Amino acid sequence: MHVLFVHKNFPAQFGHIASFLIKKHGFRCSFVCELPSGVFDGIQRFQYKLTGGATKTVHYCSRTFENCVWHTHGVYETMKAHPEVKPDLVVGHSGFGSTTFLADLYDCPIINYFEYYYHGRNSDLDFRPEIPVKELDLLRSRTRNAMILLDLQTCAAGYSPTQWQKSLFPVEYQPKIDAIFDGIDTTVWHRRQVPRQIGDRVIPPGTKIVTYVSRGFESMRGFDIFMKVAKRICDARKDVVFLCVGSDRVCYGGDMQRITDAESYRDHILKQDNYDLSRFIFTGRVEPNQLADIISMGDLHIYLTVPFVLSWSLMNSLACGATVLASDTAPVREMIRHGENGLLGGFFDVDRLTELALQVLDDPPAYRHLGDAGMHMIQENYSLDKMLPRMLDLYERTLNKHRGR
Repeated sequence: MHVLFVHKNFPAQFGHIASFLIKKHGFRCSFVCELPSGVFDGIQRFQYKLTGGATKTVHYCSRTFENCVWHTHGVYETMKAHPEVKPDLVVGHSGFGSTTFLADLYDCPIINYFEYYYHGRNSDLDFRPEIPVKELDLLRSRTRNAMILLDLQTCAAGYSPTQWQKSLFPVEYQPKIDAIFDGIDTTVWHRRQVPRQIGDRVIPPGTKIVTYVSRGFESMRGFDIFMKVAKRICDARKDVVFLCVGSDRVCYGGDMQRITDAESYRDHILKQDNYDLSRFIFTGRVEPNQLADIISMGDLHIYLTVPFVLSWSLMNSLACGATVLASDTAPVREMIRHGENGLLGGFFDVDRLTELALQVLDDPPAYRHLGDAGMHMIQENYSLDKMLPRMLDLYERTLNKHRGR
């Protein structure tokens, strides 16, 4: 059995699946992406290159589609140049649009990973009323789905990582989409007994640790709200430090387009109040094992997000047994039940979030059962051991349906 995976990056959502299929089922797996060709852990990697893309003369609302077409054509031309590759199944991430033309190259089914369907209203775009929505951004939210809709029409089957993310897609296409999470590798993401130390800084006994993780410090992930809560915690207690993992980048949204007083969103937020920065450790990006150590040494983990793609960091934190305080938003409610496996507070409710945080910090052992319940939930429902067989079942069902057509 030969599966061809398609994604701009590598290994992205598919590397662990490919390794599983190779090692456990003897599959052959290939991967086409923008990184150089080669063989990596038994996966044959092919590089595609872009030869064009959207320019400023292209309408703002159609630039995403223009770029997607260049990606999908690059994938098509690369695989056309390798006629020895004859996959039984193609699996790709929709949104880059990179599988669409492969339907005209191979007589095999395509499965797409559908991560997000854009909406202009009651969505991430307009969730924060203090951030005005530009008219063109509102209009673009429709056209950003153009290649995704083509993929929905072209693919044989699809999957989304959560039920909430699946629910965003048009009702008429939802029967095509399964809800299957990527899978948490619990050999990495588990609770550890580790020294309370970051670099050369030793955190003394009795000092409480609050962790916050985001790929980029940005408004979509509530960095500004987190800092307001952290400031109030600092004012209330002198025995708390904050470990903030992430980088000065904006992955989603247009934060930097609205800022004129700083070079990063983090700097912009730090200028808004008088923060005692000796209480904050900004680690930058860290490797997974180091991140698992950081989460494990914490007494409280804070996760905030607008209604958007659920972060892996939340699931990793739950897997590490963290006591999680999270925003009471739709994607989070699918994973966290207040008082059972975590705590929920309104995204904008700084008072309530602070109150809940201080309750945990007053007596961390009293809330240890929440972290244990979160860890159990991941192990039973979202670990690789549970997800990969479901993924393989989707592959086999799709192949069998194709063969019996």
